[in-house]
Amino acid sequence: MAKHIGNNCHKSYIRGKNRRGNWLAVILLRVSRRDFGLCLTTLLVFCLGSVLWQLNGGPPQLLLHVRYYFGQSTFLDDHGPLVPRVLPFPSKVVYNRVGKCGSRTIVLLLRILAERNQFTLISSDIHNKTRLSKHEQMDLMINISTVPQPFLYTRHVHFLNFTRFRIDEPVYINIVRDPINRFLSNYFFRRFGDWRGEENHVVRTPGMKDDERYLDVNTCILESYPECSNPRLFYIIPYFCGQHPQCREPSLWALQKAKENVLEHYLLVGVLEELEDVLLLLERLLPHFFSDVLNIYKSPEYRKLGNMTGTVHKQTPSLKSLQVLYQRMKYEYDFYNFIKAQFHLTKWKFGLRTWPRSPRHHTSLHYREQQALEMTELTALNMS
Repeated sequence: MAKHIGNNCHKSYIRGKNRRGNWLAVILLRVSRRDFGLCLTTLLVFCLGSVLWQLNGGPPQLLLHVRYYFGQSTFLDDHGPLVPRVLPFPSKVVYNRVGKCGSRTIVLLLRILAERNQFTLISSDIHNKTRLSKHEQMDLMINISTVPQPFLYTRHVHFLNFTRFRIDEPVYINIVRDPINRFLSNYFFRRFGDWRGEENHVVRTPGMKDDERYLDVNTCILESYPECSNPRLFYIIPYFCGQHPQCREPSLWALQKAKENVLEHYLLVGVLEELEDVLLLLERLLPHFFSDVLNIYKSPEYRKLGNMTGTVHKQTPSLKSLQVLYQRMKYEYDFYNFIKAQFHLTKWKFGLRTWPRSPRHHTSLHYREQQALEMTELTALNMS
């Protein structure tokens, strides 16, 4: 009987030992799965962190927090500071676009380029507030400066002097056109819109009465209506002169100030009559922003969109009206000719020899004389 009891005790001991062995195996198996999952998670985090590191030019903030949690690393002591993200130069561009100087064409291109070339585009919808108070200037410049770089900011606004307010200045670009052509485009656009739909003029000028909407342009000019006289005709120069009150009145001072600002603050001011050359120069001067812009501009898809921005129902004024306009816009033409000379000089430096197309809607005696003079001067320059 004692032997039987001893056998039972021995069997119980074996069963207990086996149970403990099974439990130990289960525990070890669970621990192994947990460790394996932890290893895979760590590897995944490391891979994602490495990718983010390379994309952003440095370690992501998450890894910095992890490093801080586990203790300060001596990486900086051993290897020096981390390389910051490389930005294109320049990385801040402002296009204070002049009204009816191809600005909608350029903005359409910029929307395509921003997505393709990976830069931030801010295109303001404010069209009728080009003159700002000192406080408004400061607020706008601060807002522009906080846009993620690289960025291109565009708005109808007169030149803003960032350095006056001790703010880092962006690079300026712009485009102008023949002043009379610009006036005519604006005159008829306000009344009849463009090819996107003639209802646009109703949206833009809802309070315009029919007698004003259908006013003959020759009557407006020859009878000196406000829209066809100064200071309303003094339009392009203030975009470059700036926010000073004297910039709003036709004067030699405003003209000279505009020229000084172009030379000191603008990377390029092109002329709409030579738009393809403007785009080519922008591509060379600002490749991060305008890379491949000329191919996009010439593509059939873009042409279909660009053709919708043309003003409709334009009329050509009489020769007498053109002469009156030219006399009233003498400062505008002085500035326009200055811009053309600077633009052609830049083209010559880059080896471009193309000639502008004739204006589509009028060719004044002044324009033909000026074009012939420029061709003579450039021909002499090439021969020297």
